[in-house]
Order: sequence, then C-alpha cells, then structure tokens
Amino acid sequence: MRRLLTTLAILLVVLVAGISALVLLVNPNDFRAYMVTKVEQKSGYHLTLDGDLRWHIWPQLSILAGRMTLTAPGANAPVVSADNMRLDVKLLPLLSHQLFVKQVMLKNAVIRLTPDSEEQNQPDAPIAPAGNPTESVDTPWKFDIDNLKVVDSLLIWQRANNEQINVRDINLTLKQNAKRQAQMELSSRVNRDQRDLSFNMVADIDLQQYPRRITANISQFNYQLEGADILVGGIKGDGSAQMVYQQMPQQVALSQLTLSANDSQFSGGASVQIGDVPTYVLNLTSTTVDLDALSGWQSKSGSQVQPTQGTTSAPVIANQMDDPQQNLEVLRDFNAQLNLSVDQLTYRGMNIAHLSTQAENQQGLLTVHSLSGQLAGGDFALPGSLDARHNRPVIAVKPVLRQVELGTVLKAFDMPQILTGKLSMQGDLTGDRLTSQSFERRWQGTAQLAMQDAQLHGLNIQQLIQQAVARNDSSVRGQNDYQRYTEVKLLSAKASLNSGTVKITELGADSPLLNLSGSGTVDMPGKQCDMALNVRVTGGWQGRSDLIEQLQKTPIPLRVYGPWSQLNYQLQVDQILRKTLQDRAKEALNKWADKNKDSREGQDLKKLLDKL
Repeated sequence: MRRLLTTLAILLVVLVAGISALVLLVNPNDFRAYMVTKVEQKSGYHLTLDGDLRWHIWPQLSILAGRMTLTAPGANAPVVSADNMRLDVKLLPLLSHQLFVKQVMLKNAVIRLTPDSEEQNQPDAPIAPAGNPTESVDTPWKFDIDNLKVVDSLLIWQRANNEQINVRDINLTLKQNAKRQAQMELSSRVNRDQRDLSFNMVADIDLQQYPRRITANISQFNYQLEGADILVGGIKGDGSAQMVYQQMPQQVALSQLTLSANDSQFSGGASVQIGDVPTYVLNLTSTTVDLDALSGWQSKSGSQVQPTQGTTSAPVIANQMDDPQQNLEVLRDFNAQLNLSVDQLTYRGMNIAHLSTQAENQQGLLTVHSLSGQLAGGDFALPGSLDARHNRPVIAVKPVLRQVELGTVLKAFDMPQILTGKLSMQGDLTGDRLTSQSFERRWQGTAQLAMQDAQLHGLNIQQLIQQAVARNDSSVRGQNDYQRYTEVKLLSAKASLNSGTVKITELGADSPLLNLSGSGTVDMPGKQCDMALNVRVTGGWQGRSDLIEQLQKTPIPLRVYGPWSQLNYQLQVDQILRKTLQDRAKEALNKWADKNKDSREGQDLKKLLDKL
C-alpha cells in the first residue's frame, strides 16, 4: 500500500512538473495573432484582446484574457464584449505548439444586436451579382466550439429605431459533440416597464446545417412574470416546443407548443418571419383559460376571485408615462395573424364557452374577423376593426347579442342591476379607446334592442298607477300584493349613442298586466336617466267595471328620472281621472241631449256640449 501511494505521489509530481515546464516553455501570447486570424477567416469578425494572455492550471488548463471584443466589418459597436475570457485548452497539442480550444467562457459579457453592431457595407466594397434573393447562401461562419459558457452577461437587442430591450443575467452552457448535436441550458431575465420576466430553458439542438437551419427540441421552459400591474405572486408556468430556424427567408417556427400560465393551459403553434416588418402567426387552442386569475381582477362586491389577490401597482411616474396612444402605435411595426379557440374562458366572473377568435394586423390596421362565444344563456359575436395607422385611432364594432342575460353582464362590470332580462342587440358603434371611460364619453353609434322577460328592479309601475288611482277614486283598487319590480314579457327599442348620452326612441313593452311606450335619454357618465312613458295598466284591477274598462284604455303619463341607484317618478293620475270623469259626464249628457233633441232643453244642451 505504501509503495502504491509513493508511486502515485511521484506521478503527480512528474505531471505537475511537466505542466509547469510546458507553461514556462509555451507563451500564450504567441497564439494571439493566430486566434485573431482564425476568427476573421471563419466569421469575418474582428477579434481584439486587451492586455497579456496568461496561463491558469487548476482545475483546468486554460488561457485567461482580459477585456475582449468581437466586431463586425464596418460596425460602430462590437457585437460581443466581455471583461474576462477563459479558453480551456487540451494539453497534448501544446507539445507541438498547437492550440486546441475545448471550451470558451465569457464573464460579464455584453452582446449587442443593434443597428450599430450590424455589418456595414464599405463605400469601395464590390457589389454582388444579381440573383434570386430567396436562394440560400453559404456564409463562412461555422460554430466549431465544442463547449461555450456565458456567465452573468447582458444582451442588448434593438430593431431599427425601436426601444432597446435588455436581457440581463444571462447564464448559458452549450455543449456540442462530433455529430454537431448540442445540449443547451439557458437562464436569464428581462426587465422592462417595471416588469421582470425570468426564465430557464433546456434544449437539444441540431447544428448540422448551421447557420442555414437550426432545429431544437425545447424540453423544458419555466418562466415567471412579476412587477407593475401584475397580480401578486406573478404569472408563472412552463412549456415545451419543437423549434426550427431557417436563414433564407429568415424565419422561426414553433410546433407542438404547450404552455401554461398559472391555471390556464395553451397548445398549438407559432411562427415569426423576421424582416423590416416582421410577420407573426399564432394558432392556439385551450380547454380552460381564467383571465381573472391572470389579471388579479376581483369584483367590488368582493364575491368574485380570491379577496387576497390583487395587482402590484406601477409607480405614479410610470403610470403617467403609459400613454395608451403609444401602446397602439406598436401595431404599426408588425403584421400578425391570430387564431384562438378556448373551450371555457373566465372573464370578470363571467363564464364564456366555446370562444373563437380570428384576427389579423396589417401594420396598424387590426381586423377582428370573428370573436364569438356563448355567454349567460345566450351567444354573442363582436366583429370589428381598430385602425391605429394615424394619430387618432378609430375603433369600429358591430356587436350582435342573442338572448344574453343582461344582469350577468351588468354585475361583471360592477354596474347596478336595475334592468335584467334576456337581451338581444344588433349595433354599429365607433370609438377611439377600448376603455370604459372612453365608451362613456366618446363613443357613438346606433343599436336595435330587444329584451324578453325584462324586469325593472326597484320600481313597480303597475303598483304606482293603481295605488295613485285608488287614492283619487275609492271605487277601484289594485292588487293586494306586489313584486318589487316591473315585469314585461317583451321590450323593444332603438338607441343612439353620442358622447356618453344614449337616446332611446320607439320604446315599447307588453305584458299581461301593462302596456307602455315612450322615449328618453340615459346619461352614462352621470349614471342618470330621464324617461317619458305612456302606460296602460290592463290587468290587476278590482272595483267598478265601467271605470276599470275606461282605465284599461287610457294611457297614463309617467316620468322616470334621476340616478340609476335611486330612481324618481312623476305621475299625473288626478288629471287623467278628472278627464276620464269629464269624458264620461259629457258622454252621458250627449246621450240625454240626443234623446231630447226636439225639446228646447235638449237643443240648448247640445249647443253647450259642442262648445266644450
């Protein structure tokens, strides 16, 4: 045993001595020009190394360099710069004064993908012959590094004059075998607009056709989004996909895509064609999507969504800078197509079934060809468009609702449920913002409305009229018991919206107990209304049959006005009763005068009645 330990110690001493001697005999700076030449031959990029190169023996024989930069021909800024670079090399090739790099590690690197770092054509550079631009062209760049490691680095990405996006804390490990199959592990985070997106990814990559084509199997992808206006706890999930990148035309495609976001699940595919105006295509399906759980929305009544949830508010300065107009201008920078199908979607406490969406954007002209689903016992369709190509955006929507319970929608938007029933509507509306404030003040348009089994809560019109009549004439009375609402079987109206004021015309309603017609206005910003109605109460009367018959034929003026939460009314029953009595007395006198038309009294009475 002692001999074995002695032998191992001797071998270790010899090995250390041999490496030390080799290090002393081989100057790493001798490889500086060789590395610069090789990089330029293979990629066309210029490599600069600041300071002296030095050896590092343990735990891996390496060459350490100070600051390095990699610059494209004619570029104003380097593509890659790093404070430190380490090249892990093989020992045996050094015996013949050859450099074989096993791994490159960059620490605190800055990777710039910006217009300043792109290759620039030189004024005296030769012009390539004309040809088919779609043909694939071989480039001298080859990925010949077996192992690449990037630690605590930064990626700066910018297209044209758009805002820069900084991808921070990049930690990348890429290992490649002889068959040009690579394994990649990547973690990083993106911080923008007080929001932080962190992610981890593991993928198997096929580099056999690099750089013309890259295929990857993303087996693991985890992410978390936190920050301003994101619910407490953030949005997190995982996913997987098959990815294909091709150089000509430059395109990235994702297939077999699966992605989760909290309790919501998506699957499908996506692609992006890269260019001056990129084109995105997104095809997704989902069994369940809970937008309330993703947004942190909760009803003001506290009955919807967990009361502990909420969102992290953005700083006041950030909110002031968040201009909706600037957000819409983003649509001008790309083209896109979206096909989305969701079996069950939750939005503001409402359950929407079989949601289907087909939309496309053409550099600021967003067209929603279809947006349909089933909601609150009925169904809806909301086709429309958003034109953000000019300074003032224009939104046009043609909503179609069929048998949708209005009370469910009012509750979802925290509005008082003064009117419920199955609403059907066909409209044509235009506006400038998709916000409740804009809809209440700046939208305009027309709509045809109809409701079945409508109930006006907090006000029983039949009760008001019958009790008012009974106070003026004790010979008739109404029902003994009343509901706390007015119920009509069928209601229809036409409505026009202009700057927050809804004008209602051709209002009509029928039920077994009453019939009404009228018109009026609704002030949406002030949450008030003023309706002038003519009401005939056709049922529920008790008492003198002749007076009841007259009342059933007589429209009674009713004005309903005031705030939605506390409606007021004005009823003119006494005038109607007085006129009814006058008409009945006049009718009786006319009959008497007709019977006594030959007498002087009858003739005088007839003349008097004709003057009335």
